[in-house]
Amino acid sequence: MTLLMIDLDNTLIDRDGAFRLGVSEFLAAHGLPAEDVDWVMSVDASGYAARPTVAQAIIERYPIKLEEDAVIDFLRSGAREHARVTDATVAALQAVRAAGHQVMIVTNGAVPQQTGKVKASGLDRYVDAAVVSEGVGFRKPEAGIFHAAADAVGATLDGAWMIGDRDDADILGAHRLGLRSVWLHLGREWSQTEYAPTHTADSPAAALEHAANNGTAPQ
Repeated sequence: MTLLMIDLDNTLIDRDGAFRLGVSEFLAAHGLPAEDVDWVMSVDASGYAARPTVAQAIIERYPIKLEEDAVIDFLRSGAREHARVTDATVAALQAVRAAGHQVMIVTNGAVPQQTGKVKASGLDRYVDAAVVSEGVGFRKPEAGIFHAAADAVGATLDGAWMIGDRDDADILGAHRLGLRSVWLHLGREWSQTEYAPTHTADSPAAALEHAANNGTAPQ
């Protein structure tokens, strides 16, 4: 049995795609230019920009009155409402768990926001549990969040894998702990020189299959 830890945003779910839909709805609801969706996406930085910072940028861009609290609420819920998981990913999750592996979602973010995405997408039916940085007090790549993930299912990190799209969070965190990792490349080239993933995959299904089929002993 192997502990497979996997990222949520832009790994298990297309977070940017879900957020784009939310942004489009927000702009339409306020009579704002539909083409500004690309600008909001760039300011959002895949959710890594601070919510108050993004909210202030949106408020300053438009002449209409927007309440900061309302904009922040939208920013925190925009991706949650549209979070979806593909059939291929569901099938892979079912297969690896049926084979006896444990699957843990390990994600940075706020608890209501991230757990909301897990539930909205139905992922709560296909994983053993999820840990969110806000809830455990550690953010990837900090070691504490990975230990919390293992503790949540009564496992250890011996032989565990980390799967994700972020070099500076998922893969760096795994590297520091001596864990094996799969980087979801999303069409990008690996650019770091001080560390590298154990394996690279083009889909979460392929990443899960590779990790599950490569045993528990570190390579």
